[in-house]
Parts: sequence; structure tokens; C-alpha cells
Amino acid sequence: MSSLLIVAEHRNGKLKKSSFEAISKGASVAKDLGLSAHVLLIGGTEVAGLTAEAANYGVTSVLTVTDPKLSAYANRAFATAITEAAKAKSASVILLSATSMGRELGAFVSVKLDASFASDCTDLQSAGGTLKVTRPVYTGKALSTVELKQAVKVITLRPNAFPVLSVPATASVESVSVSFTEKDFGSKVVDMITASGKLDVAEAEIVVSGGRSLGSAENFKILEDLAEVLGGAVGASRAAVDSGYRSHEDQVGQTGKVISPKLYIACGISGAIQHLAGMSSSKVIVAINKDKEAPIFQIADYGIVADLFEIVPALTAELKKRSH
Repeated sequence: MSSLLIVAEHRNGKLKKSSFEAISKGASVAKDLGLSAHVLLIGGTEVAGLTAEAANYGVTSVLTVTDPKLSAYANRAFATAITEAAKAKSASVILLSATSMGRELGAFVSVKLDASFASDCTDLQSAGGTLKVTRPVYTGKALSTVELKQAVKVITLRPNAFPVLSVPATASVESVSVSFTEKDFGSKVVDMITASGKLDVAEAEIVVSGGRSLGSAENFKILEDLAEVLGGAVGASRAAVDSGYRSHEDQVGQTGKVISPKLYIACGISGAIQHLAGMSSSKVIVAINKDKEAPIFQIADYGIVADLFEIVPALTAELKKRSH
């Protein structure tokens, strides 16, 4: 009997928010298709502490592939682990989050399994034994719904596009034995710099982004203040990143991170096509820009034609008043 496999990502001993979304959606889709659902955790000794939480969404089992070398991400080794786990469970559907890691692994695994591959999906429809996916096309200007024809289907899910529904169930924990080769570890992570306590723009429900018109890295402090009040993350346009105002990990857009927050506040961002491709699926978009002709206003739910250096601090101050 075939099954559905969900690959769960984790960082610093915790499952990522996007993983909960993938597990929850995967369990629901598996039920509709009459398949068993399995979560796959890959890593070192830290994996043992994550199995109970991963099992809390109605899946049949939690699979683990552990090796000391897997404590650091190695794309070929992780792809091998996913491929072998999929074969062990005769998985016909494999779900990953559309993070930078998930997009890379999805491509690797689809080649290894000669599978259909659909990336950055915002909806899955499972009815009558068929599975269709919806994904943005033409830089977010349209949505395409397609049915995947190959026997095995690899799908990445856009973070923040799916709800998390806890379905407590008794799930077994199984270890999957994988024989790795030296080639699987052809590259390795030798150092990692983490931003302590920093919220990832790809997983944040509220994102405040700035463009090149901020003028300097120091001026992003006014956006950080607003984001702090809202409990959100700070993003940036490619122009701001290229100018050295923010790091690439904060970049929103086609060449950065594609996000779907509940609220996106664009400050001094004109709305270049590659930026719109990265945030146009946000639930609510607020644009603040002095140029009333800026393209960002065409997709904004609310627009403010004004100087961001006046509006943003005023908005922060008002929100602080109302939070007390």
C-alpha cells in the first residue's frame, strides 16, 4: 500500500513552524486519499526529542534517519535519506516546506525518484483519489491548478499558506536504516552564524519591509521598532540588500524569500516585479510610499502616500499606546 511522506525541518532542537503546517496538511490529504501518513525527521541525536511533537497531527508514524554527520545539513545526504525512507514506505506523495532547504531537496528527490515536482504550492485538492496542486505563476499574477501524473509526486508547500490543526493520535516511531557513501557528504557545514532570537521572514505572520529609500542600515531601526510592537519580522527589498542595508536572509522577492504573511507592510518599496513575486500572496498588504504612482499601490489593500520617516514612527507610537 502506498503512503504519504512529510519531511519535517528543525532548527536548534525545535521543529520549524512551516513543518507543523506541512504535517497538518499532509495528514489531512493522506486521509482524503486513503493513504497512511508518515513524518520523516533527519539529523543527529537531537531528533529523539522531536518525535512526540511531530506525532501530534494525526500521522501513522514518525520515521527517523539519524547519523552524527546529519547534525549539519548536507544536501546529498538528506536527499538520500528522504529517497530511502520514501522507498521503505512506498510513498507516492512526498511533502516538504518551500523553504530554501525544502526547495533544494525537492528537486534532488524528484530526480532520484523520477517523480512529478510541483514547487511553492499554496493549496492541495484531494478528491476522488486524485491530487491537484495550486501554485502562483507569472510572478504571482495568476494561479495555476494542475494534476500531477507521475506515480510519485514531490510537492513543496509555501510557508504560512496552510493552517495547523492538532489531531492527537498514537503514532509509532521507527528508525530507517540508510547506507550513506562518501559522495553523500561531499560538502559539509563547518561554521554557522545564527541570529539569536531573530524571527525568520519566511515564517513570520507579520512582516515590515523596507526599500532602498530607507537610505542606510541604521534607518532600518524605525522598521525594527514597528515590527517589535507588532510581533513581526523585518524584511527588505533586493535594492536595500544590494545597498548593504540588510543581509540577504531578510530579502523578500523572487531572488530572496517568497512569503505569505497575514500582514505585509511595505515601507518605501516601489514594487518591482521580482519583489511582488515574493509577497503578493500576503493576506493583507499595506504600502507606505511618497510616490503615488508606485506599482506597489496596485496590489495593496491599504495605501498611504506619505513620507515613511513620518508615518512609521507615528504608527509605532500609536500602537504602543494601544498595547498598554
